[in-house]
Amino acid sequence: MTSNKTTGDKGEELAAIYLQKNGYAILERNWRFKRWEVDIIASKNKFLYFFEIKTRTSNRFGNPEESIGREKMNNLKNAAEEYQYLNPEWKYLQFNVLAITMNYGEPIEYFLIEDVYF
Repeated sequence: MTSNKTTGDKGEELAAIYLQKNGYAILERNWRFKRWEVDIIASKNKFLYFFEIKTRTSNRFGNPEESIGREKMNNLKNAAEEYQYLNPEWKYLQFNVLAITMNYGEPIEYFLIEDVYF
């Protein structure tokens, strides 16, 4: 049995590879400010993207994206505000969720939810 941290780390690595294959340039991974963290910050076509990555090894407790609550999204927004303050050249922002499911013996599933509002 793998730990949640191991699963999360693997998911973030898979996410970075997936995003790069889809034209995103990874700018930051696990960027932190105070108690807030952004899993991946990337750019593509003049946009700055803030990604929350959620990974699960089964759907036994629901899909990965279902585990993201309001507090997590507010923390992501707060971190993004600080990042933009420190990097004012970025005018266009978008918040995305990348859900990854790694069921044993099955292909890895990626589900990208773009332009998340909260």
